[in-house]
Amino acid sequence: MSKSCPPRLVISAIRGGSGKTVLTLGLIRLWREQGFKIAAFKKGPDYIDAGWMALANGSNCYNLDPFLMSHDVIKRSFLTRVCGADIGLIEGNRGLFDGSDSQSSASTAGLAMALSAPAILTLDCAKMTRTAAAVCLGCKVFEPKLNLAGVVLNQVAQRRHEIVLRRAVEEEAGVKVFGALPRLKKDPLPMRHLGVTPCEEYPEAEQALDGLGQLVKDHVDTQGLMEAARDAGDMAGCDVEGLDAPLFRKTRSQGLRIGVFRDAAFQFYYPENLEAIECAGVELVFLNAINDKSIPEIDALYIGGGFPETQARALSANKEMLSELKRRIEQGLPVYAECGGLMYLGAAIVWKGERYPMAGVFGWDFVVHERPVGHGYSTIEVMRENPFYKRTEVIKGHEFHYSKPVIADPGTSGAFTCKVIRGYGFDGASDGICYKNCFGTYTHVHALWQKGWAEGLINAAKRFHKGVFKE
Repeated sequence: MSKSCPPRLVISAIRGGSGKTVLTLGLIRLWREQGFKIAAFKKGPDYIDAGWMALANGSNCYNLDPFLMSHDVIKRSFLTRVCGADIGLIEGNRGLFDGSDSQSSASTAGLAMALSAPAILTLDCAKMTRTAAAVCLGCKVFEPKLNLAGVVLNQVAQRRHEIVLRRAVEEEAGVKVFGALPRLKKDPLPMRHLGVTPCEEYPEAEQALDGLGQLVKDHVDTQGLMEAARDAGDMAGCDVEGLDAPLFRKTRSQGLRIGVFRDAAFQFYYPENLEAIECAGVELVFLNAINDKSIPEIDALYIGGGFPETQARALSANKEMLSELKRRIEQGLPVYAECGGLMYLGAAIVWKGERYPMAGVFGWDFVVHERPVGHGYSTIEVMRENPFYKRTEVIKGHEFHYSKPVIADPGTSGAFTCKVIRGYGFDGASDGICYKNCFGTYTHVHALWQKGWAEGLINAAKRFHKGVFKE
């Protein structure tokens, strides 16, 4: 089989909450247990579903985002990761044709067409019979370039319900039914906010994945789905030259060490971001903000996102780490913090009426609300000097936060370095707060679409390593 013809499949739905994550995780867990090697991908900027997919697969899940990535970057990333795998399995997001414009260019359907990948529709059939055929037929004919290979019915009440649905969908819509998942008495995955709870916060995650694997085994024609993936054919317009080369050029060791907080509070890291750092010859040192009492000798620190509010009591109780971190920042340690990491550097996190003191680097309290404050793709422009980005540089990414900053100490509030072009940031106008060599932002970036991010972090580490920093 040629490099441009890997078996691949996109799992989609009519809307969010239709069961595509349940189907995707069940397929990954089952196929992995059956000995297949799976390259797992999540469409869009989602960390949480990708985390569950990585746990189910025992290896990284990679994001493909047609809003932030060109089709060439998407194809290169996909083909690089799928090389040597038995199948590339991609979970979509939102509805099949939902995107940032009316032409589906950044939708799940748009991604499927860019990869010439067959799409499987996961259809919530609760209180539905023949209408299911109309929905499937509409999806089939709406976009002629999309290969809708079939459907998996979900929320099926009983055997008679399944028979009626199958007959209508296959005979009247001409869409193949690959299975029917029964209506369950409770969610098979723990839910929170707008989706699934991060797997790092769910002690029974492995048992839940095993249950989904069994569910799919009992109710889905997984062999038929694998055959559909193998029939995908060539990826249209794909230049496969140089696919054996890594996505990031590897260099020899620079003698630098960059720390990364990775624990129950901070889990949101794209694998490519960490790879970009390591490929540049930098050693990653993983730290735990909840349990570790000190910071080893490092040249910079990267604190990603997560839900620090759920761990706020434990984070606040680790006073040794908070004190050590603030001391090191005062000494010039470069720190790049995204969203949850930004909250950790504030004066406090306020959650459910309780105020939990944090590192106090930035004199802001981060008050967590019940509804999202910033949610979606974001664009900020660098307006002032800072340790990581050049002035006039445009940073594109996404934000998803329930917290809203409130000034607690004007004297240590820091200085904003970026203006918001799209999104919310701190207040709808400003983001990228800076103090010494410490930079905090609500915008999450991905190293494949923000090419200068890793370079900026590493250059700051070099300056610190050489003793060049601002007091």
